[in-house]
Amino acid sequence: MRARYRIPLNAALAVSAVAAGTLAYAAGFEARSFRLRRVSVPVLPPGAPPLRVLQVSDIHMVSGQHKKRRWLQSLAGLRPDLVINTGDNLSDPEAVPEVLDALGPLMEFPGAYVFGSNDYYAPALRNPARYLLERASGRHGLNGNAPARNVPRNPWWLLRDAFDEAGWANLTNTRGQLKAAGVEIALTGLDDPHIKRDRYTEVAGGPDPDADLSLAVVHAPYLRVLDAFTADGYPLILAGHTHGGQLCVPFYGALVTNCDLDTDRVKGLSHHESADRRSYLHVSAGCGTNRYTPVRLACPPEATLLTLTPTTT
Repeated sequence: MRARYRIPLNAALAVSAVAAGTLAYAAGFEARSFRLRRVSVPVLPPGAPPLRVLQVSDIHMVSGQHKKRRWLQSLAGLRPDLVINTGDNLSDPEAVPEVLDALGPLMEFPGAYVFGSNDYYAPALRNPARYLLERASGRHGLNGNAPARNVPRNPWWLLRDAFDEAGWANLTNTRGQLKAAGVEIALTGLDDPHIKRDRYTEVAGGPDPDADLSLAVVHAPYLRVLDAFTADGYPLILAGHTHGGQLCVPFYGALVTNCDLDTDRVKGLSHHESADRRSYLHVSAGCGTNRYTPVRLACPPEATLLTLTPTTT
């Protein structure tokens, strides 16, 4: 006869209590524990003054998120020289006015943007385990998975029109140029690789030799895009999408990136190498979550102030 093993009631209750407490912390506190991260990146010409770039990403605004809206508004107090928005502003088709209210003070500064899949399409309820399965199988978004059908669309064009009216450069599979703090900046952007909207052949050719600085901007940091930007010689690539792993293991880190980027570079500043060239890569962990998984663990919501400084060689 096979022996039967039972978990003691006290142990089961303890495990349940820990799980419930962790969920309450992840949803009630950490997901609303907004913070600013600061990094320095040596990419400017020798002798140039520092340039302060504020990157906001993955806002995933849902109507009624007042604390997030006030926090984003407060970032204007940093007085950045340049604002880069790396997409996924929406998680609610009714939240466009709240996104624009949140970003309104930042739209007074020079800026540029790309969109992510959640700007175009409304989020869907998913089993979080699918992210682990996709990581194991190498499929992410439309990069290996079957296209989603009958997905409700978000009114992304309202965001586009407001950003354009504010003077932000639309980098959707195109190049742009602007001047910030006396620095001539060339920008090259792609539409979201997560849903295969990137068209690198339309922007290939590398940095603008007449600009003081060239930046590459994309929502999802897929390797094919990072390889192309790096091989073309861009000194700095800015991306978002990963949420920093969102549900991380304390003292271990992220389990998934929701793309083919390795988990060691799921957020923050790192390097990417391609064709014997090397670029800086900054991936924002973002400040929001999908409306159906409003939790973060060991990965607080963030924006980043990047201080660009002169190269040392």
